[in-house]
Amino acid sequence: MLLQETISTRWPSVTVVIPTRGRPELLARALRSIYAQRYDAHIECLVVLDGPDAATGPFPAPAQGSRRSLRVIANTRKPGLAGARNSGILAAHGELVAFCDDDDEWRPGKIGEQVPHLTGESDVSAVSCGIEVCYGDREVPRLPRKGRVTFDDLLRDRLTDMHPSTYLARRRDVLDRIGLVDEDIPGSYAEDYDWLLRAARVAPIRTVESPMTRVHWHASSYFEGRWDTIIAALQYLVHKHPEFLSEPRGLARIYGQIAFAHAAAGRTRAARTWIRRSLELDRRQPRPYLALLVSFGLLRPGFVLATLHRFGRGV
Repeated sequence: MLLQETISTRWPSVTVVIPTRGRPELLARALRSIYAQRYDAHIECLVVLDGPDAATGPFPAPAQGSRRSLRVIANTRKPGLAGARNSGILAAHGELVAFCDDDDEWRPGKIGEQVPHLTGESDVSAVSCGIEVCYGDREVPRLPRKGRVTFDDLLRDRLTDMHPSTYLARRRDVLDRIGLVDEDIPGSYAEDYDWLLRAARVAPIRTVESPMTRVHWHASSYFEGRWDTIIAALQYLVHKHPEFLSEPRGLARIYGQIAFAHAAAGRTRAARTWIRRSLELDRRQPRPYLALLVSFGLLRPGFVLATLHRFGRGV
């Protein structure tokens, strides 16, 4: 179903939702990158404090007369990333809503390049862009492979260049058609993937083929090593989207991720069960082979992750 036509003759206002928890220095960097956007309409930075250890300021303020504003609220919904994002979406004043993680930053042209696709193309549900993965001393660009991404594309491949810090959508479409972020996903893991799938059900997702978001991977990345949460969330995702059962390539990828998580957690028997399930669907899927090596003790999971991260990849 196509979205209602939204051709605009002016630049719409944008709210950027930034959940944060205990990382004030990184948050300040993210805010400065948003203030620096080359965009002639109002941008509201909406910081959502998630939990008692969340950063409480002081935060860098936008320059006077810059058409930028800063507002700080508490997460009033379920604790965690999904609830914090939803608190921001519901409190947003902007016509468009964007996400930015507190440890990421935007290139100055991001919003200016994305907005015309929402104002000029009525049949897209959201807009993403390329990313630059920053890990240690390496910076690896990850660019979209297609100008438009469909639901079937996302079933086959997570397309990890479509990072949540790249998303931009019409607020009314999030509320009325796509839906809020799913707060029931265990630990908020893969909530971004679920949201993309639901957005792509409504209409294709437009991409900007430039690395306009810098994604920082580091030791404090929220899901690093939380294997049980990852396993539970991936199983939840498959149950919620039964179309995976008719897409062997995509299902094999998820089963391979579950296998790796079990292997990393030291559960060899469970890991090999999921390795077998993954390979039965797609023998070219690399994740079960990595899980097998980890299960035999030939590779350490931390080494695998660090190596993949250096090339801008993850399991």
